[in-house]
Amino acid sequence: MKKIIVYSLLFLAIAAIVNACQSADEIEMAKYLSNGKDIYEARCQNCHGKNGEGLGELAPPLTDTVFLKSNKQQLACYIKNGANQPMLINGKTYQEKMPAFKDLHDIDIAQVIVYITNSFGNKQGMYKYEKVAIDLKSCP
Repeated sequence: MKKIIVYSLLFLAIAAIVNACQSADEIEMAKYLSNGKDIYEARCQNCHGKNGEGLGELAPPLTDTVFLKSNKQQLACYIKNGANQPMLINGKTYQEKMPAFKDLHDIDIAQVIVYITNSFGNKQGMYKYEKVAIDLKSCP
């Protein structure tokens, strides 16, 4: 009986350790989210708000999952090169120019995109830095 209890406890301990471990993909996602949040707070939050709510008529909210999902390939362009065309978001047109962040590296852009597209009610998964270079080639 004592052996059964010891083996059961050992089995439970091993199961708890295995369950607590994150996969490499989960660890990478957590790094992207953490670093993306730091970049967002330093570069984007002043206009788009702490909770992605936007800034009145000046900066659109980042809470529109449909817009972000349908324009995901353009997000790197908007961040790197800025945006100067009207955008229809949540049924409202935003016409103010978004500044370019030319100094951000591909990894920085990818991380902020992961943060934006997985925060504020959005759940769009991973966007790796290799995709940034591909998406930037198709900027208008």
